Amino acid sequence: MGKGGKVDQTETDLADDQKLKVYKWQEIKQNKWIVIDNLVYDVSRFSRKHPGGERLMLNHAGQDATDAFTCFHNDMKKVSKYMNPIRIGRVQPESDINPNEDRKAELHKDFQNLKALAEKKGLFKANMGFFLLHFMQLIILDLIAAYIIYKSGHANWFTYSLAVVCLVIVQAQAGWLQHDFGHLSVFKSNKMNHLVQNIIIGGIMGFSAHWWNYRHYQHHAKPNTIKRDPDIRFGVLYLIGKVIPIEYGKKKIGKLPYNLQQFYFFFTLPPLLIPIYFVIETVYFLVKKRKLHEIMWISIYLLRWYAMFVPTLGLLGTVKLYFLVRFFESFWFVWSTQISHLPMTVDYDKDLSWFRSQLNSTCNVEQSAFNDWVSGHLNFQIEHHLFPTMPRHNYYKIAPDVRELCKKYNIDYQCKTMSQATIDIYKCLKESGEMWYEAYNM
Repeated sequence: MGKGGKVDQTETDLADDQKLKVYKWQEIKQNKWIVIDNLVYDVSRFSRKHPGGERLMLNHAGQDATDAFTCFHNDMKKVSKYMNPIRIGRVQPESDINPNEDRKAELHKDFQNLKALAEKKGLFKANMGFFLLHFMQLIILDLIAAYIIYKSGHANWFTYSLAVVCLVIVQAQAGWLQHDFGHLSVFKSNKMNHLVQNIIIGGIMGFSAHWWNYRHYQHHAKPNTIKRDPDIRFGVLYLIGKVIPIEYGKKKIGKLPYNLQQFYFFFTLPPLLIPIYFVIETVYFLVKKRKLHEIMWISIYLLRWYAMFVPTLGLLGTVKLYFLVRFFESFWFVWSTQISHLPMTVDYDKDLSWFRSQLNSTCNVEQSAFNDWVSGHLNFQIEHHLFPTMPRHNYYKIAPDVRELCKKYNIDYQCKTMSQATIDIYKCLKESGEMWYEAYNM
């Protein structure tokens, strides 16, 4: 089946399903099994072998993971080979009542119909010319930067700054492009998607594809969910949302002046995330997982930079250039991604439907040629989260249908201007900080 389909089953498989033991949701939750298309799977052993990582699967333990499953996988024939052996039963109808959400089953069905509509419209088919042009953008700007440095070095501040601008654009746009391939949204072949992702994130950016996918898939599965989404694991640095600040305040945890976090956030996370934290996390991940082939791709990045810049700038000058580029790239990345998530709902896992959980935790930024380019079309964050394998150039085509479904269930579809989305980062940090301060001083 195509992208977003169900696990492929033969007539024999369907007949066998009727003979499977029937389980109530209470037992499924107790044993931490998962449910897909009303079938129960024991993932206790398979989770360690799961390509997306053990944590991604266990985060859905005791829940219906149908929408998450179908949204992440596009090769159902291959997946069925792994799923069939661990299928142990089926769900007893009407045995699940979620006090946190009304009409969950109905919304799930409507979302499945929306996905089918997207497939019928051909919105999961990639425009190869679109992605080729974006790839060529990286190569051309990289060569321009290398030529400028070769000719002028750092003696001329204007030409040096121009080279830095080119390199920052390369890194930021490479980040969006590897993200496309990591979501398997370009080629029909998963191997080709992963190969090109490795070339871009490893050879051009100097990071690990497996590391990125491992943390990013968790974010997509449970966005803004406490203890589930790695993108909101700020430790004791920042308190976001309305739940964590009150918890910290009542426990009298005051490691930092969180009532001032709306100020120090902009001087800490944006400049340090990519140059320091991501580098340390990548090295730790590669050593722990022993991903030697990804170390090879990163080595290509290091050798490329050595050959391009060390002969002109020297080793120290190249290191300075590296951190300067990473500094501005990090600001670009944090700004483009956090405007769509940070001001939204942050809470513990309520086992909400896929559609509702994604809408609660994401918002869009208005469409324009600049907004599309600067954010890698992640200004359509809602559509991207609902359909992670959809090529980004098609997000705007499905957006009106998403809006209609939101209206039907009275779900807030937020779309902001770029300026308002940026201001909202400051506002939400300020609000969370004040909530901590009040709870702390009660």
